[in-house]
Amino acid sequence: MTDDGGRNLGPFEALRGLEFDAPFPNLIPVRQDFDATRLDDVAAATTEALEPLRSRVRPGMSVAITAGSRGIHDKPAVVRAAGAWLRSVGAEPFVVPAMGSHGGATAEGQLQMLADLGMTEEYLGMPIHATMETVELDRLPGGPAVHLDAHAAKADAILAVNRIKAHTDFKGEIESGIAKIIAIGLGKRRGAEGIHAYGPANLGVWIPRVARRIVDTGKVLGGLGIIENAYDRAAQISLLEPEDIAGDGEARLLDEAKKSMATLPFDEIDVAVIDAMGKNVSGSGMDPNVIGRMMIRGTPDLPRPRITNIAVLDVTDISHGNVVGLGLADFIPFRILEKVDLRITYINAMTAGLGGPQRAQVPMAMATDRSAVAAAMLTCGRAELHGISLVRMRNTLDLEHLLVSENLRDQVRDHPRLEVTGDPRPMRFDGDGQLEPW
Repeated sequence: MTDDGGRNLGPFEALRGLEFDAPFPNLIPVRQDFDATRLDDVAAATTEALEPLRSRVRPGMSVAITAGSRGIHDKPAVVRAAGAWLRSVGAEPFVVPAMGSHGGATAEGQLQMLADLGMTEEYLGMPIHATMETVELDRLPGGPAVHLDAHAAKADAILAVNRIKAHTDFKGEIESGIAKIIAIGLGKRRGAEGIHAYGPANLGVWIPRVARRIVDTGKVLGGLGIIENAYDRAAQISLLEPEDIAGDGEARLLDEAKKSMATLPFDEIDVAVIDAMGKNVSGSGMDPNVIGRMMIRGTPDLPRPRITNIAVLDVTDISHGNVVGLGLADFIPFRILEKVDLRITYINAMTAGLGGPQRAQVPMAMATDRSAVAAAMLTCGRAELHGISLVRMRNTLDLEHLLVSENLRDQVRDHPRLEVTGDPRPMRFDGDGQLEPW
């Protein structure tokens, strides 16, 4: 969307002189106090979880370990420790990118995503085999074809590793976790497209069934499920036996994960300002479970929180221009547009089927952060702008520290999980209209 100078935004150029202003509120720094239970030694916990597999690993067995595209803090350490344990019992492990069509649906792009997340061959201590080729194992009656990463298909065994959490597109007994990384992650672009073609409402139907079909090949040793605390640190690492993947065992872990999930502490917010979105934050750039918006036709929004307007100010560099989820916002500054890679974004959106088009749409774009935030305030339905409730967060993954408008002080005081950590401060913008960092 830019020329060689990085500034030409086509039809958006006509908006460069269009500016908006508002009486920006002073913001109070607050901290949310969540359960901080975490593992002291992630590697040791991984090794302990894998011990039940010892009798099933043969000397010389090749084992494909999955590595996804999310910014899961302790996942590199888990994958590395899993590889070390497998080598210690005589196996020959390697890593396969398991991320559907992410990374621009290219092997090189997926390798880059892993490197950006700290998962390189040097760190992991084992090879990474990347391909977009799959083997079609089956076609489920009335449903999608079952695709499996070609390298994983050639391996003697598969060890699935993933965080277990609430999905961003649907609610069900099995959401985001081991079944998903097997069915969609290892399905690469073709497998992911096939499952998503049936719509978000059916993800809860086909993800478990496709995963079970792959497990039934006998290749899957098990799944390492990571449950994080609200501070995005591993609180539990559990081994799912093959029969528990996409079954009751995984469903129980999902229930535990949901109880640990960080949320916003307010039911109603006029304006939310999110410093950055990104694929390392959430598959949808911003987690719908946090902002309460689904933005999928036919899928209702979540009951809370209810946010009138959202201004998103940047996209993380690690996203490489993939801005799927931008449609969840109402206002953005031009600096996001300058980073957009439409090809990567559209591939991801098309792979997501019905869940892609609305989330890939471009919100109202303003020349600066200042105008974007002001526009969100001016159109939130409050005649008295000084009474607007505003919450600023770094992203939807980091909810420990928030900046909130002074008119939320009473709610902060009455909330058992919140504490004020400083004096009110004005929202400051630099000479280019960019909101100053925290």
